[in-house]
Amino acid sequence: MADRLVADAMVDRLRAWGVSRIFGYSGDGINTFLGALRRSEDGPEFVQARHEENAAFMAVAHSKYALGQYGVEFDGSGSSARRQEGNKRNIGIGVMVATQGPGAVHLLNGLYDAKLDGIPVVAIVGQQNLAALGSGYQQEIDLLAMFKDVASAYCEQISAPEQVPGVIDRAFRTALATSSPCVVIIPHDVQQEPEASPGGGHAEMPTAPQWEPPRVLPRDERLDAAAALLDESERIVMLVGQGARLARAEVAQMAETLGAAVVTSLLGKPYVDESLPHSAGVMGHLGTSASASVLSRCDALLIVGSNDPWTEFYPDPGTARAIQIDISAQQTGNRYPVEVALVGDAAETLRALCPRLATVPEARESWRREVGDHVSAWRELSRLRALTPAQPVNPERVVRELCTVLPEDAQLALDVGSCVYWYARQLLLPEGVPAQLCSTLASMGCGVPYGVAAKLLRPGRPVVVLAGDGGMQMSGIAELITVADRWKQWKDPRFVVCVFNNGDLAEVSWEQRETEGDPRYAPTQGLPQFPFADYATLLGLRGIEVDDPSAVASAWELAFSADRPVVIDVHTDASVPLLPPLPHKSAKLATMRNALQKEGIAGERALKLLNEYASQEKRLFPG
Repeated sequence: MADRLVADAMVDRLRAWGVSRIFGYSGDGINTFLGALRRSEDGPEFVQARHEENAAFMAVAHSKYALGQYGVEFDGSGSSARRQEGNKRNIGIGVMVATQGPGAVHLLNGLYDAKLDGIPVVAIVGQQNLAALGSGYQQEIDLLAMFKDVASAYCEQISAPEQVPGVIDRAFRTALATSSPCVVIIPHDVQQEPEASPGGGHAEMPTAPQWEPPRVLPRDERLDAAAALLDESERIVMLVGQGARLARAEVAQMAETLGAAVVTSLLGKPYVDESLPHSAGVMGHLGTSASASVLSRCDALLIVGSNDPWTEFYPDPGTARAIQIDISAQQTGNRYPVEVALVGDAAETLRALCPRLATVPEARESWRREVGDHVSAWRELSRLRALTPAQPVNPERVVRELCTVLPEDAQLALDVGSCVYWYARQLLLPEGVPAQLCSTLASMGCGVPYGVAAKLLRPGRPVVVLAGDGGMQMSGIAELITVADRWKQWKDPRFVVCVFNNGDLAEVSWEQRETEGDPRYAPTQGLPQFPFADYATLLGLRGIEVDDPSAVASAWELAFSADRPVVIDVHTDASVPLLPPLPHKSAKLATMRNALQKEGIAGERALKLLNEYASQEKRLFPG
């Protein structure tokens, strides 16, 4: 095409920012841009999802998997760099595209996933012609108003060709600098205008596709104050979040130096070695009894890159002195009263803090033994729970069996629901295995879209998706069509979706019993039966159905040796309780028991399992 359009300039700018693929769905409001993608000789690749919401989840997941292991830098020429061992890798950040009207609306869920989990993504959204805006035209929505909250850091409409470089550059820089979603709106007729570059005149904005992360370190006096606080403390707990994604070694060294227990947020779980004797696991409602125990006993809390919202699981205010390390000054003291705020990069701050610490006092040896006892008790409790008989299969056993066969180069994706509890409590991740989910927004339906993004990012690595039947029916079965369409292009065909098929929205059912004291209400909680394994076979994938606990291990082995993607349809028991490790669990237990008693015969098995789980925990955690 001789005459280049604004749409062509946009595609070029995305390539300059290292964008290798775009997730989306077509529509008339974005067609000119899609035509420019077709004309581009070297991408970006367009990945068509089955729904714009799933495309948005894919874009967010792309950023999460890319950032989660390597971080993102730019070398000044627009290409990305892997921040590990100096190896270059062009990964970019996630980009989604949609047309105006309903397409734009459907992106919101994924954009809020990015906002709440602090993930940089960019959305390119079509709009009606400029001349039609304000007329109530078909599919006309005030997109600037609609995206105002979710893209509060940067949301802009391109109304003139000269804006293209500056708006796109600012969108990417802002997304990276603020770890948030940014939106670029492009009317259809502007896409069709001839390309024009800004000059150097008045109100013209020539820019460059460059971004460099700052080096952020706390002041020396703050580091000294933190060291003094830690030296004065005897029972220290480190709470590690996703902000420590590039500080795994530094976290381990600090824990060893302090003789500290380590607990993680849900998003921080992949960045800590949970096989260590002082690793107490995930904190919070879906966390471990060991984490609740050590947090209730500590006299000092060192928070590293976490903004975990489960405040009732933190130490009671006033019982522990707290230090918080965070790259953002906005986050320090956000969840717990902090005595010393250390604003800085997690890895560099820990490296600067460690030499300031005194030798571990003898008093901490008894704390280390106490922590080890809590961790050992939790490991025994998790083993007992996984082996507790259920009808037909205990879902905890499904995840525990995965531990023994999970490839060391796997990538894990999680949908939202009770499967997240079993992941948090039963799965030990090998070092370097990423695990991602829609955490803070906690939107169902993200599992398979997340898995697709992980596989496209690193097609030579196997992917495992853990999803409930609710999340699969919401969007997962649709995106299996995407898997079926693409898997033959992958270097490694292993893409394993494990469906916890219990016919119930189990997490919500247990939340109703726990927080409302209400019995399960079948019209809202029951799910229609769906033949997940048969559907996979229909698509040309492999389906494995499991309704016997003794067949779980062999199902995992078959899935990882298959020559194509696999759906494991495990018939699990919705009566297995989601018992929170609360310090006031007696009151919660009474509420749950009362609700189950209201269910009559239908609640008898769940009540029996709840009592068994509570008895096991009381025996191992009598305090």
